[in-house]
Amino acid sequence: MNIKLQPIYRNSVNSNANSVFKNDFNFFNCRYFQSGYYSLCPQNFIRDNKNLVNDENLGKVVEKDQLFDYLFNLFQDPQTKELNVGKFLSALAEKGIKKTDPRLEKMVDRLKAILAERKGSGNIEGLTLDKNLCKTVIQENIILFSRAFKHDFVIPDFSDFCKSIEEIYWKCKANIGGKVADYIPQLAKFNPEYWGISICTIDGQRFSIGDTNIPFTIQSSGKPINYAIALNELTSHVVHQYVGQEPSGRMFNELVLDHNRKPHNPMVNAGAIVICSLLMHLIKPEMRPSEKFDWISAYYKALCGGEYLGFNNATFLSEREAADRNFAIAYYMKENKCFPEKAVLKDIMDFYFQMCSLEVNCQSLSVMGATLANGGICPISNERIITNSPVRDTLSLMHSCGMYDYSGQFAFAVGLPTKSGVSGSMMVVVPNVMGICCWSPSLDAYGNSVRGVQFCDELVSIFNFHHYDNLFHSESHKKDPRKRGFYTKIIDH
Repeated sequence: MNIKLQPIYRNSVNSNANSVFKNDFNFFNCRYFQSGYYSLCPQNFIRDNKNLVNDENLGKVVEKDQLFDYLFNLFQDPQTKELNVGKFLSALAEKGIKKTDPRLEKMVDRLKAILAERKGSGNIEGLTLDKNLCKTVIQENIILFSRAFKHDFVIPDFSDFCKSIEEIYWKCKANIGGKVADYIPQLAKFNPEYWGISICTIDGQRFSIGDTNIPFTIQSSGKPINYAIALNELTSHVVHQYVGQEPSGRMFNELVLDHNRKPHNPMVNAGAIVICSLLMHLIKPEMRPSEKFDWISAYYKALCGGEYLGFNNATFLSEREAADRNFAIAYYMKENKCFPEKAVLKDIMDFYFQMCSLEVNCQSLSVMGATLANGGICPISNERIITNSPVRDTLSLMHSCGMYDYSGQFAFAVGLPTKSGVSGSMMVVVPNVMGICCWSPSLDAYGNSVRGVQFCDELVSIFNFHHYDNLFHSESHKKDPRKRGFYTKIIDH
């Protein structure tokens, strides 16, 4: 039995556009959500066909000239018959695609060059382009733009969704509970009033509100990233010879091993230290510690699509000075032969503290979460960084072990893979939909961001993002922001 998915569009902006899309998008692959099948141009299709505009097979999927005509007609000035760049970029921004998006870099560079050629003052938003010039500027991103304006992103009504997120943000900002971590002075100095939310969907739609550009150290929010990298490089079989997969039921920094004399999971300190030992000594063991730090930093940079990534040396030194507990855990594991052969404990611990001291901001951490949500493909670069199986395993352990001693309650109430850190960060993953970073330094008794936990509670009370929300036959009042303005007809052949 062959299934053909035929999208039926409603409320089209333009009748000609409706004709184009109905005729030409019938053969797109589809992504499945619990709420139904949705027609999409898959990320790997775009990634593997970056020269789509020159691909003779593209005609089987879309007619590029018709797509361009639709976009140009949508934004052209009726009098001048030219496209208004400012109007076009503003409309893209409403869909969640900012002009700073790395995928638009070449287009923006071309627009800047045109502005310079015309010796104009001001910025690129003031440009107008005739049809031929416009085609040379936007043709490389024609698939991305057409998906944006036919509501074919994972969150089709992105501006409405963002309004709801903004309401939750202000509601959580009023929460003044908790206390900033103070075991090292570099954490204690942060203002408890800081509060930021950044979102990145699997289509690269971005939204940020609050203190989203202030750098903070990643701390334990980086543990799932280190684990995913180890899985990607070594396979699950090798990694889980050294670390388990069970929630410990104990404090995150307790001197305890499981019944196999291994750390319980990679999200507690003992497991994270062992993961660092694997990264140091089983992957490219010929590298010096300095080279290994550069290598892992490049991995992080790729995962966040080139967004901000730094290193806080003061935090690193303070972490090392205040590390009696972590050194006790490490020596206990060394006694129990938890590390690879010839592992150097000092190098492992330095590397562990360096990983905790990497600096990110809300925007970069949200893209990392979106890369995990997107099966290991970074949404804003379309590059595969991590294969699918390591992502699945990472999300599984984030779900069961990611929120310290609150993990079980959080999994029950929120139902989303999440990892928190003592800097006040939370990396939240809505699989197949988006990554979210919540950051506020004030922590609850479990060591999780007070505002971040409240934000997640509010999020799943409004939207059916909980992993076990029944989207087919739900009688809940919850909204599904993934629903499109069109439905998919299934035709049997």
